[in-house]
Formats: sequence, structure tokens, C-alpha cells
Amino acid sequence: MAKKIHVIVADDHDCIRAGVRHLLRQRPNIEIVGEATGILALEKLLDVRACDVLVSDIRMPGLDGDGSAVPLLRRLLRRQPHPQVVVLTMVSRAPMLSGLCSIGVAGIVDKRDAAATLVDAIEAAAAGSIHLSEQVRAVLEAAQLKPPLSAGAMSAREWEVFQLYARGLAVHEIAVRLRRSGKTISTQKRSAMRKLGLETEGDLIDYASQIGLI
Repeated sequence: MAKKIHVIVADDHDCIRAGVRHLLRQRPNIEIVGEATGILALEKLLDVRACDVLVSDIRMPGLDGDGSAVPLLRRLLRRQPHPQVVVLTMVSRAPMLSGLCSIGVAGIVDKRDAAATLVDAIEAAAAGSIHLSEQVRAVLEAAQLKPPLSAGAMSAREWEVFQLYARGLAVHEIAVRLRRSGKTISTQKRSAMRKLGLETEGDLIDYASQIGLI
């Protein structure tokens, strides 16, 4: 008998978790081993419960009004070893979807596609493959964007600069706060944007807003 795929599901909407639960319980090769309704709960659950695949939304309640799960997912994906991550989302902005690929998620499933393709995404992730649902692929193709898999993940310093800039600090203010040169901060900001597939300041603001940074 094939080894079961152990899955944790994270979403703050009861109806979404119930729907995912219904889908996955029909599959004898998949077992849900935990559920979380917010970022802090997910972080605690991941510390005590091992899984092969994490299925997670990127907007959930967090501390101090921060509703983005992306920083947690990014930290998780930098660990070795780590579970594969399938993002389940309603986000439909191409730079945002491309940026999620750049941090190393194994799959992105639009919630409108979940019934048809979530199981496929989980199985692909567990096998080490990348899976994008139909709606996600259509958005990226329409924008003529491909997941920037070759761009590399952001470094910790690039992510730090990106978050501060997205929250309204100017490059020179970030340089003072982090005790780095303005040139270094500017370079790290541009590198972060490139790795996230963001081309303009508007793309940056859109991205930051959709993941809950602002």
C-alpha cells in the first residue's frame, strides 16, 4: 500500500476548510493531520505536527493586524527539510501569483478550481512537482508572465528591505534603520522586486496589499 500523504489545512473560513476536508477524505492516499484558522495557530501547529503538504490561504488573522501568511510560508520554505506548500487563494493578480512561485511554493490553486484540481496539486507537490490550477495559469498567460523559478528566492535581507519599503519607509530611512548604505538598500529592493516578478511601484503596492503587508 502506498504511503499516505499527510496534509495540514490552514484557512480562516470554516466553509473552505469543510470543503477541503470533504474533498480529501474521499482519497484513501491522503490524510488530514491538522487544521489551523490563523497564522499564529498555524505556526504552533507546524512546530508540533509533521506533514508532507501544507494547504494554506495567504490571508488569515495574525498578530497586530498583520494578516499575511507569506512571511511564515517563506520562513517555512527556507527550512531543511520542509513540507511542500500548496497555496489555496482567490488572488488573481499576475505579479502576486508569480511572486508566490518565487518563494518556492509547490502549487497555487484558485479556490474556484479547488474541487477539480486540489487533489492533483497535493499529489503533485508530494511527488516534488509544481502544479498551477487552470485559473492561475490563465492569469499568468494573459499577463505573459511565467513563474520566476529561475530567479531564486529572496534572501532574508532582501525580504526585510521589501517589507519596510512596502510599509512606507523611503530607501534612505531604511538605510538608517538597518545601518546599511542607501546604494545597498536600493539594490536589495530592486532584487526583491525582480524575484517577485514586480516591475513597477504600482505592482509592489498591489502585491504588498494583497498579502496583507499594508
